[in-house]
Amino acid sequence: SAERTAPASRLERSGHSAFIDDNTLFVFGGYQVIAGEDVMLPSNEIWLCDLDSGMWERRTIVGEKPPEVCGFCGANVRGTFYVFAGCNENGYTNKMYSVDLTQPSFSWRRIQGAKGTAPSPRNSHSCWVHRDRLIYFGGYGCKTVGEMQNTPAANFVIEELSWAVIENTLFRCWGWNNEVNVFDTHAAAWSSPAVRGSLPTPRGCHASALLGNKGYITGGVESAHLDMFCLDLDTWTWTQIDVSRSGSPLGRTMLTMTSVSDHRLFMYGGLGMDGNTLSDAWWFDTREKTWSQVTHLHQDKPRVCHTACLGSDDDVVVFGGSRDMRILLDTHHCGDVLVFQTQPYSLCRLCEDFIGKHAGRFDKQLKWLPSRMRSKIHKRAAFFSAA
Repeated sequence: SAERTAPASRLERSGHSAFIDDNTLFVFGGYQVIAGEDVMLPSNEIWLCDLDSGMWERRTIVGEKPPEVCGFCGANVRGTFYVFAGCNENGYTNKMYSVDLTQPSFSWRRIQGAKGTAPSPRNSHSCWVHRDRLIYFGGYGCKTVGEMQNTPAANFVIEELSWAVIENTLFRCWGWNNEVNVFDTHAAAWSSPAVRGSLPTPRGCHASALLGNKGYITGGVESAHLDMFCLDLDTWTWTQIDVSRSGSPLGRTMLTMTSVSDHRLFMYGGLGMDGNTLSDAWWFDTREKTWSQVTHLHQDKPRVCHTACLGSDDDVVVFGGSRDMRILLDTHHCGDVLVFQTQPYSLCRLCEDFIGKHAGRFDKQLKWLPSRMRSKIHKRAAFFSAA
């Protein structure tokens, strides 16, 4: 079923997942704070925003739904949306679910019987999608005593020792990891490639992005400045990129990083080491290995636990998150869409926006346009009218 009304309070969220397909922003999951308590948002729904018109639509998802968790990873592979791991008040999970969003009606399916060994339960990990594989990195979670005996000390930093039973398995050790785990969506199989090189320190709440066959990660550790690591997804070799600290962004967690061209990454927001929610944006040039700060129109909109996706015309589309996490009682969740223009718009885009802003002047001429273009102009008119 579908619902086309979207009260702001229902859209406000942090810790969600989002992606863009055909200029539609898909938003799933996350949490709000209600009466001082974290409340996980329903997993039987997904929200769609037409970025041309700004109109929201809620779609119901039936089937065997995932548990309502935070810190999960969501990823889109050719129209199928995958959700893996996360945690809630009942504990941590390493279950995976999928839903085919190309179908007229949406239905969850729990992925069971996959070959190989699934990663241990975790949250705050990240995911690259490469050649229809889901490649997960890092996060915080738990391991059994037996798993710890087979895990090098450099791959798992123990933060706590406490017993927990998850899916009839007794876990003992809790902490951060720097593992790489791969799920092949065609073969329905897990694998753990043997990585080499300069491994990142174990971490979670970091940012990741994909450029070609290379996965990049930054942040998620206590450091004065952001680091940058690159994993070659063909050779499974890690490289730490040597960046001058004098021109680097401050260290932070819960930030976003978005690939915009074949050599540029766009970083925005996050929670600074001083506890402040940040609103700065930066470019990272993978060829020059340099950071450069971005001047933008959203300096008054700090964000943490938000999402950022690449939209049309290389816009970076940021949604949700919290605008202030400096206090333990966090109630400042957002439900707005921020658009960062990263390049000059085409003449066609400029014309569409101009006519949309002044649609009343062009009533007669709009009838002369092809139906598809006329529909686009009507959507832009609705967008600017609402704004």
